[in-house]
Amino acid sequence: MKRRSLLASLPAVFLTGTASAWAAAPEKSRLPIVDVWKDPSCGCCKFWVEHMRAHGFQVRQHEDGNQEIRARLGLPDALGSCHTALVNDYLLEGHIPAEDVLRLLKLGPDAIGLANPGMPIGSPGMDGPAYRGRMDPYSVLLVSKTPGGQIKTRVFARH
Repeated sequence: MKRRSLLASLPAVFLTGTASAWAAAPEKSRLPIVDVWKDPSCGCCKFWVEHMRAHGFQVRQHEDGNQEIRARLGLPDALGSCHTALVNDYLLEGHIPAEDVLRLLKLGPDAIGLANPGMPIGSPGMDGPAYRGRMDPYSVLLVSKTPGGQIKTRVFARH
C-alpha cells in the first residue's frame, strides 16, 4: 500500500517541480517592449538593438534621432549617447548591457533610468570585430531627480 501511495504521488511531485522551474525561468515573452530612438544610419545602435533582442527583449525602433525624446525626458546632454530608449517608463541612454536593464526592472528604483554616457568601447553595440576585443572600463549610471528637480547620478554597475 505504501508503494502505491508513493507511485500515486509522483505525478504531483513532478508537476510541482516542473511548475516551480518554469516560474523561475525568465520567459522571453514576458520581457517588456523597449522603444528605441536613434539615427537610421547609426550602426552601433543597430548592434545594441540586436544585443537586447538576443536577451529576450522586443524592440521597436524609431528612426528619427534621439535629441527630442532625451530633452522631453529631462536628461542633460552631458549624460547623452547615440540612442535613447524607454522600457517600463525607465529611460535607457546609450549602450546599456541587457543584464543591467534586467536588474533595473527587478529592483524598480525611484529613478529616471540608466545612462552610459558617450560610447565606451566594449559596451554592447560597441564590441564588434572592428574593436579587436578592446574593452574599456565604463560605468552605467542610475539617473534620478532630487526633490528640488535636480538631476543626480550614482554608479549602478561597473564593467
